[in-house]
Amino acid sequence: MVIPLHLAFIENSGIKTAKPEIPSAYDASNPVIEARNLNLWFGDAHILKEVSMRIRRNKVTALIGPSGCGKSTLLRCFNRLNDLIDHTKITGEVTFDGENIYAAGNDVVLLRKRIGMVFQKPNPFPKSVYENIAYGPRVHGISDKKELDRIVEKSLKDAALWEEVRDRLNNSALGLSGGQQQRLCIARTLAVDPEVILMDEPCSALDPIATAKIENLIEKLKQQYTVIIVTHNMQQAARVSDDTGFMYLGKLVECGTTTQIFEHPKEDLTENYITGRFG
Repeated sequence: MVIPLHLAFIENSGIKTAKPEIPSAYDASNPVIEARNLNLWFGDAHILKEVSMRIRRNKVTALIGPSGCGKSTLLRCFNRLNDLIDHTKITGEVTFDGENIYAAGNDVVLLRKRIGMVFQKPNPFPKSVYENIAYGPRVHGISDKKELDRIVEKSLKDAALWEEVRDRLNNSALGLSGGQQQRLCIARTLAVDPEVILMDEPCSALDPIATAKIENLIEKLKQQYTVIIVTHNMQQAARVSDDTGFMYLGKLVECGTTTQIFEHPKEDLTENYITGRFG
């Protein structure tokens, strides 16, 4: 919480002041994703501890907290990517549109189509720009050239990349800049028509100009999608997100609107992290 200068002497004097009650705009009564008492172990290491949170539809939710607190692990629970790690044990529930994604018989391939993922480091396929986008739709059974052309163009436009690559569709994606590669990876995710997009520190490897383009893109994406972003950059979380969850040592300390979390946190631990006293 940013403390006005005229109140700074009160805090420094050690006098305790009551935090003001702020009306909450955080209505998560109809979440697209909900975690309930979620626990995760990698071997004997207990990584996530009794995490319960709700993700609002068509909002950007940021997960913040110090390194190693479980942000990325929680993110990967939402499309079951942690299943790919040996000796993983999960208890509790994660529901997507009301259905438990960890229930027996759940189609994980379909789940990852509906909940896409963009990773920290851009990872384009060593193929052309066009083939990077067309790959996913082809895997899901689309082979008509006109339909693939339509999907490629729409995905690149939605990722704010079309004007930059429209004359380079047959060139290798590896020849794009880092920022362009990351937007290409976002376009590749959009091509299979997801409902939710998970982003694991998508700007950490990018320069400020490329970061600004990704942040502007995130703002546009929430008009059609729900976005969950892990970021180590609190300023970025404040800029791009509607809601924020603060994690510490595997626990979700607090979750609410970004304005509430950053300006009127309910927990002292949250306030100490936001104001830079640790982390």
